[in-house]
Formats: sequence, C-alpha cells, structure tokens
Amino acid sequence: MQNKPFTYLFYIQYLGLRYHGWQRQPGLKTIQGRLERVIKYVLGHEEFNILSAGRTDSGVSCHRGAFELFNMTEIELESFITQVNENLPDDIRLLEGQRVSLDFNIIQDVTAKEYRYYFAVGEKFHPFAAGSLTFFQGNVDIARMKSSARLFIGAHDFRRFCAKQKQSDNYRREIFESEILEDSLILADGSEACRYCYRVKGKGFLMHQVRLMMGSLLGIGRGEITENDILEAFQSQDQSPFCGKVPANGLVLYGVEFLKQSN
Repeated sequence: MQNKPFTYLFYIQYLGLRYHGWQRQPGLKTIQGRLERVIKYVLGHEEFNILSAGRTDSGVSCHRGAFELFNMTEIELESFITQVNENLPDDIRLLEGQRVSLDFNIIQDVTAKEYRYYFAVGEKFHPFAAGSLTFFQGNVDIARMKSSARLFIGAHDFRRFCAKQKQSDNYRREIFESEILEDSLILADGSEACRYCYRVKGKGFLMHQVRLMMGSLLGIGRGEITENDILEAFQSQDQSPFCGKVPANGLVLYGVEFLKQSN
C-alpha cells in the first residue's frame, strides 16, 4: 500500500539492446535502475517509488510502456519530463505523463498489452539491422505462419508456451488479436528489404509467452510442427515448453492500455 499522496502515470520508450531488462538488478545495467537514478537527480531526493505495468526481459525494447511514480509532493509535469529526458541516455525517453487518482492500479487496471516481434527470413540482413530484428535463415513459409497465427486468438491454457513459474498455477490467458504483418525496411547501405512482424494483443502474458508463441509459428513455417500440434498443446498438462524460444532482440512491448487514466 503506497502512502505517498501524489501518483503519476508515465509512458516510456526505450531500446533494450544495451540493458538487462526493466527490473533493477545489483551490478547490472537496467532500465529501472537508470531511470530511478535520473529521477532522484531531478527531484533532488529519493523519497519516491516507481512501479511498472510490465517487466521486459534482457534485450527487449519498448515502444510505449508505462510506469507509475509515487511521490510525496506535487510534480510540475512539463518541466519534470523535460529534465528527465535531458539526463537520460539517448536510448531511453519519457513520452508523456499525467496525474492519476490514488485508486489507480497500474497492474490491475491494464485492459490490454500489445507486443510485436520483428524478424526477417532468407538471405542474411545487413549487420546494422541485428539490433532491431531477428534473422531466421533458410526457407520459411510465411503464408502458413500467417494462417496459423489465428490459432492463438481466444482464451487458452498457455502452460506450454511460457517459462515455468513457481509462483503461479494459472496459465489461462486471453488473446484478442494475433497476426503476421509484412512491410519493408531501409538498410544502412540504402537498400530496401522485406521485414515481418508478429503482432499479438491480449489482456496479459506469461513469462516468455510471446517468444514461445513466435517460436511455434516459426516451427509451422519451417514445417517442423503442424497446426494440430498447437491445438494439442493447449490441452496438455505437460509443463515443458512446447517449442523453442526465439531470441529477445526482435521483441517490442508496443503498447499498454488502461481502464482508467485520470484523476
């Protein structure tokens, strides 16, 4: 229970390539650790707390994430955001913020989260693209992946599509949208190449769930598994991961939506 009377909701964007995830960890460079250090400098004290709407893993980026800031005194938002951004490294920035009511709960009031996984297939891309997408070599049937992505829509038991979590025995999650998109990417040498994106939106996700869902779609595209295998995995009580987990560098927490955002 927070005892600080001023509560703010901030939206944040960052490139996760150089960081060991969101959560503060002793001796490691993390988004939370860097952010708290800057906020302490700007506010001039450390009597504040921050709480994220979700923790990203090492190497995962964020397009529009959110965190709550609890403070003992009122903050002038425009000046605060400007000063924080001036002192943050170039790969982290605050987008906007607002004061919210004391009953706002950044965990329970989430109505949807959207993740996007960027990837390319076939010939190896320019090395400069490696930080923003994952490259999968060889023949991959994108059409089959697009067709199979719909299998995840709805409420399912995702115990075989997540890292084992001792603290939870509830593996049921609801997926609202699941699709493979296609666009182009301008590379460092000026050439244009095809890029794909797995876009998935749901109420909430288990640890590594999106990366394992994407791994199963890749297995479909490579002909290693079938759609029926995925459907059977939803019914299984086995705790072991159903398929391989794709690398973190292609994953982006794209957005977070809330039930209420005002005071």
